[in-house]
Amino acid sequence: MTTAQQAPDILSPAFAADPYASYRVMREQYPLIWHEGMQSYIVSRYADVEKAFKDPVFTSDNYDWQLEPVHGRTILQMGGREHSVRRALVAPAFRGKELQEKFLPVIERNARELIEAFAADGSADLVAQFATWFPINVIVDMLGLPREDHARFHGWYTSIIGFLGNLTQDPEVTAAGLRTREELAAYMIPVIQERRANPGDDLLSALCTAEIDGTTMSDEDIKAFVSLLLAAGGETTDKAIAGVFRNLLANPDQLAAVRADRELVPAAFAETLRFTPPVHMIMRQPSADVELSGGTVTAGKTVTCLIGSANRDGERYADADRFDVFRQDLTTANAFSAAADHLAFALGRHFCVGALLAKAEIEVGVNQLLDALPDLALAEGETAEEQGLFTRGPASLRVTFTPKG
Repeated sequence: MTTAQQAPDILSPAFAADPYASYRVMREQYPLIWHEGMQSYIVSRYADVEKAFKDPVFTSDNYDWQLEPVHGRTILQMGGREHSVRRALVAPAFRGKELQEKFLPVIERNARELIEAFAADGSADLVAQFATWFPINVIVDMLGLPREDHARFHGWYTSIIGFLGNLTQDPEVTAAGLRTREELAAYMIPVIQERRANPGDDLLSALCTAEIDGTTMSDEDIKAFVSLLLAAGGETTDKAIAGVFRNLLANPDQLAAVRADRELVPAAFAETLRFTPPVHMIMRQPSADVELSGGTVTAGKTVTCLIGSANRDGERYADADRFDVFRQDLTTANAFSAAADHLAFALGRHFCVGALLAKAEIEVGVNQLLDALPDLALAEGETAEEQGLFTRGPASLRVTFTPKG
């Protein structure tokens, strides 16, 4: 094991500018790092991150201090029967018939409305005008909340993501996140209580009325889940849509292939999750000492799992630093399940419950954008550079196209 003083520092400006170069050095020379400032071990190889997600010795106890201050206690902190029952209560809305029949029209409507707002302009920023709004608007509508509150929820979403990615502990970012917890609770609790009394045909009503073996979700459970849904459901889809188009525009032959064969859209999403994952790091906490590449991780210490590095591990993927929608060592059919080859949605019992919702949103959004913008190209001078540490994606994606008449 080494220390952050010798290895690349994930809090340094150099790392922020290009984490992928640092990831390569870490995988090859420093697979296990102790970072004193973060009070965390850092692991970067695919095998080690996979183990941290799947081996029961690794717990999610770190979420007690990492997530609970802004969300309240969430399903991610639970284990055993408590976790399995809570997951069973919320999962049906995010898969199968419920997702296809009830929420797919919501997804399609929101994508169409956002695109119509700029399709006649001939240019747009796909981050600012589409990707950052699309998943939040979908979540608000799925919950059956007023559409005029889209902007309010977008503001809360931004504050929550800022809090979760605040690795340098900026006090203003922390304060904004804590304020959002109070504001969201003040908004949501009365609505939850009203839905209990008068349930409708929406996700919030489904959460209010769900019951398994006599177990239901409390008002606080539901509010915490809504907060978590804003962060996890918003950030992954936001940055994934921008990432898909950034990667395709950088590879015009692959963009042409996807445009010609829309069956390749899921493959483009899966490869984006591997190549430029929206979430670059997830933390875990082992309940006992455990051996990983480079040494022993001490029980009770935080382990920062670098998904962005693991998904570029040459020991797992051929030509790992190349974006390729035709990749043979990434199985698209499994990419949105707990059997996924990539690590962008985690693995094991805490595999992302909203993976199929994200897939539906990406497929709808990408297809509608390709249909509406047939000659899409990067605007002159647009570099579409990624930003972010905890989560990462293009800060802007300015494009041009023939205006829709």
